[in-house]
Amino acid sequence: MKSLLVVMVLAVFLAAPGEAQAPTVSANPAVEAAVMQVLKDWMDAFNRLDVVAWERTFQFPHCRLASGRMTVLERPGQQTVADLRNALGPEWDHSAWGRLRIIHSSPDKVHVDTLFIRYRKDGRQLGSFESLYVVTNEQGRWGVKLRSSMAP
Repeated sequence: MKSLLVVMVLAVFLAAPGEAQAPTVSANPAVEAAVMQVLKDWMDAFNRLDVVAWERTFQFPHCRLASGRMTVLERPGQQTVADLRNALGPEWDHSAWGRLRIIHSSPDKVHVDTLFIRYRKDGRQLGSFESLYVVTNEQGRWGVKLRSSMAP
């Protein structure tokens, strides 16, 4: 099942031009507002290390492509606060969006070009990472379906 999902996700990203209808570049204002709210909620919950609230901003299965590895979360509850703390390291205090720019949009899927920044408690940057978030509307609810980042 996971292998099939990975193949399907890669097929979407690697499809030859013209094989699928191209979504519009500018988002419907209601779609844009919904997507930006999901990303605000995503970051707020992440910074609180509130895994339950954070996962409420996901669509499942949820995919993360980073460090050359695809991680697939099939359902909520497969992550812990300890997992996040270990991944972020001891110096991490909080993160913030440096950029949120919709680059493709349809009524049920939006690609967001992002930059997120990790900070120490004293405000100094630990790092900044380019990424692409795919936010989808499934069963009337917007959530992050896929993240591909340059973060470790």
